[in-house]
Amino acid sequence: MSQLRAKLQGGGMVVAPGVYDGLSALVASQAGFEALYLSGASIAYTRFGRSDIGLVSMTEVADTLGAIRERVDTDIIVDADTGFGNALNVQRTVHLFERNGAAGIQIEDQALPKRCGHLEGKSLVPAAEMVGKIKAALDARRSADTLIVARTDAIAVEGFDAAMERAARYMEAGCDVLFVEAPQSIEQMRQVTSRFGNRVPLLANMVEGGKTPLLSAEELAGIGYRLAIFPGGLTRALAHCMTAYFASLKSHGTTAPFRDRMLDFNALNALIGTPELLARGRGYDAAQHEGQS
Repeated sequence: MSQLRAKLQGGGMVVAPGVYDGLSALVASQAGFEALYLSGASIAYTRFGRSDIGLVSMTEVADTLGAIRERVDTDIIVDADTGFGNALNVQRTVHLFERNGAAGIQIEDQALPKRCGHLEGKSLVPAAEMVGKIKAALDARRSADTLIVARTDAIAVEGFDAAMERAARYMEAGCDVLFVEAPQSIEQMRQVTSRFGNRVPLLANMVEGGKTPLLSAEELAGIGYRLAIFPGGLTRALAHCMTAYFASLKSHGTTAPFRDRMLDFNALNALIGTPELLARGRGYDAAQHEGQS
């Protein structure tokens, strides 16, 4: 059994911060998080300076996942949007993401072009089509330890009751984790956990300024959630810092006034393990020289 599956089945709360590249994943892992969430929105924000409206492709997410997996061993839940197409596209997505190191793969019931779960103007595929995608994902995974996360965005489109019915169908289809996106009150969150919490692990999405009340991991666990993602928090913090950094540099013509909010050259190299990497390289140089003697 995978560590992530075991954690969720053990009844504790798993907090997965959003990451988008090797550095963010490394720092999150060093901070002690046991799972990470590869956010499609954060890839769009940071790599392309674009909105979360379905512009990031399957291969771009897969390449990012591979780069992160090369750097860290922490379990990664991957945002696969709609699966990037129909049920057959979902299967290819699952194959590729699983091969690149995904511990969990999230698919949603939006129609293309999809949008961030907290934006207006979303549309949905029929529930039966999403059920087919879930079954396709389950059939495609090579390991039963790879979690299939089923998300419904129906609250904003069809209403809360319809979202609950969709969620019930997705759970019955066999998803490993259920994700009812963007409940608009703690009462709605409690209704979700009351109906499904004893039957399948539930995921809560914490979006600063979004439609769902922003709660702590402890509060979410008390309601009945077992997995909390903070997908775009780091990107919003980074954008805030970048805005201040560039304003300071433009104003002063130097980074000196900002130094107390920066790592210096040596500190950054220590963070990413440059001394250890160089030492490892020197060891191979010595072995090579010995072999030539």
